[in-house]
Amino acid sequence: MTTNRRSMAPNKHSLFRSANPALSSKSFSDFVADSSNRVMTVNGTVNRVIVSLVILLFFGSVTYTLETLALPLMVVGFIGGLIVAFITIFKKHLAPKTVPIYSALEGMALGGLSYVFNQMYEGIVFQAILLTLGILFSLLFAYKSRLIKVTENFKLGVTAATGGIFVVYMISFVMSLFGSTIPIMDINNSSMFSIGFSLLVVVIASLNLVLDFDFIEEGAEKGAPKYMEWYGAFGLLVTLIWLYIEILHLLAKLRGR
Repeated sequence: MTTNRRSMAPNKHSLFRSANPALSSKSFSDFVADSSNRVMTVNGTVNRVIVSLVILLFFGSVTYTLETLALPLMVVGFIGGLIVAFITIFKKHLAPKTVPIYSALEGMALGGLSYVFNQMYEGIVFQAILLTLGILFSLLFAYKSRLIKVTENFKLGVTAATGGIFVVYMISFVMSLFGSTIPIMDINNSSMFSIGFSLLVVVIASLNLVLDFDFIEEGAEKGAPKYMEWYGAFGLLVTLIWLYIEILHLLAKLRGR
């Protein structure tokens, strides 16, 4: 297959980079030609999101119930998911094959992680799932009804805030290599400052969903190839996984009080 660069006319979507590493201003610029000439649609992407979530929830629930294998499967899921994620980002035309695999691996990872958190605070997983889904559908409604307008300033603000959080994560990771950590990142830290930080991260992660909706809509408007439906679903899944993990952290800190 050959690479086909399409010239796109300007539309209502700005060209600011999404804070999501999977969805950027370049995501819909270079395509591998689709011999079927079928194009990406919003409804098609929604269907791919549903399929991906079903796969993730299935493997997550299975891993969660295995108990003794939950931790090993969690490690395999996170490492394997990271590898498949990079393959998907750099080889977008493989998304129809890699995204279901990514969903399964991340299901294993989240299933193991959920098992660990539920051992600490019983019932926390069910609360986190409900909150994640509630935020997803609430923001989708707000976006479709234009209660939230994705302006250039909005995108710039969310992207900058996400970048700042990423820097904090990286500093915390480096400190962990020397046996230390940033106090506000510790899930056992139930101070108001630590809880406030987690709440801020949940808000920023939630707003990233709005950017994901916007980029998916942009891809459909630009006539992206059909396989980009899977790639759009992948980008949204990345944000949902981040949001779910941060909600777990927030709830754990609140339970700790």
